[in-house]
Amino acid sequence: MAVGPKAIIHLDRLRHNYKIVKTTAGGRRMMAVVKANGYGHGAVESTKALAQEGCDFFAVFTFEEAVELRDAGIEEDIFVFSRSRHETFAEAVDRNITLNISHADDVSALAGFHAETGESPKVHLKVDTGMTRLGITMDEAESVLEKIKDADGIRCEGIYSHYATADEGDLGYANEQLKNFNAVLEIADSLGIQFSIKHFSNSGSVLNLPESGFDAVRVGMLLYGAFPSDEVPAELDIKPVMEFRGPIVHVRRVSAGTQVSYGGVWTAEKETTIGVIQTGFADGFPRPWYAGGCVSYQGNRYPIAGRVCMDQLMVDFGDASPNEGEDVLFFGENETDSIRVEEIASAIGSTPYVLLTAIHGRTERKYFKPS
Repeated sequence: MAVGPKAIIHLDRLRHNYKIVKTTAGGRRMMAVVKANGYGHGAVESTKALAQEGCDFFAVFTFEEAVELRDAGIEEDIFVFSRSRHETFAEAVDRNITLNISHADDVSALAGFHAETGESPKVHLKVDTGMTRLGITMDEAESVLEKIKDADGIRCEGIYSHYATADEGDLGYANEQLKNFNAVLEIADSLGIQFSIKHFSNSGSVLNLPESGFDAVRVGMLLYGAFPSDEVPAELDIKPVMEFRGPIVHVRRVSAGTQVSYGGVWTAEKETTIGVIQTGFADGFPRPWYAGGCVSYQGNRYPIAGRVCMDQLMVDFGDASPNEGEDVLFFGENETDSIRVEEIASAIGSTPYVLLTAIHGRTERKYFKPS
């Protein structure tokens, strides 16, 4: 059996979080975001668990991620965030995958494909209301909507946008984005264009801007049991889905003055017990967390000793007697230990998004499915 880091994925907690967030969103349709391998949790297993709970719409970033879900037997609706590519149109039709259009040229490409084949994939129109990423601009919104209306065979079922600052304390810019989106909806209405689904809200705006819920909400981070920032209300009873931990592979006593790890930035102040943990930054452990960071073991927190290595890290266990072969907890929650990923993110100037999606390398995912 391999020795190394493990990501224990509690699918029961994922389903719990789904119910909590859906209730918070007023029962609206939920588009569960499972891109980037389900934020590091495993896209296929996470999608299957959420589908069992009643979720019927999933979002990924790449077309290949959508194909992975279809190959795994996922039958629910799947939406692709990335800009559509002509070479994916036929397979999108065959496999019922909804694409994103975010430029006038995308409309032309779809019209050309329909002229050639008589078929069209389902699409949602992306509006750039202030993110300055993908999406038609406010200035070109009317002309693109007219182009969609006049083109043959365009199956534009939805329209959406994305907030840049909905998880921050100052919601001024987010409210301007919402105003812009509503302006585009008014243009569409004046042209007689009807969308079956309008979506804007993400995890931050579910908490901060409930008035932007529209027909569906796109939620990722809250489902996985973390709050998107420390500027949103942290009142929901969401539970961390991932338990990231690694094994103690060596224990030794060292004398005062002993330097540990690269650069000699950590020195034992007194005789102490050092444990070597077989997990490093190549596995997704956040290297900056060594400065003031800790792990949890048997209900107690112990400081990281020195810089995190590529494959291993060291822990100062003091006068405790850790057992080789047992795991320490890096973040997550179990019966005896708890460190929230938000705590680490705040301490090192990062975000839960970065930390969770970084779990890779030799990390083994194990899925906990209670009977």
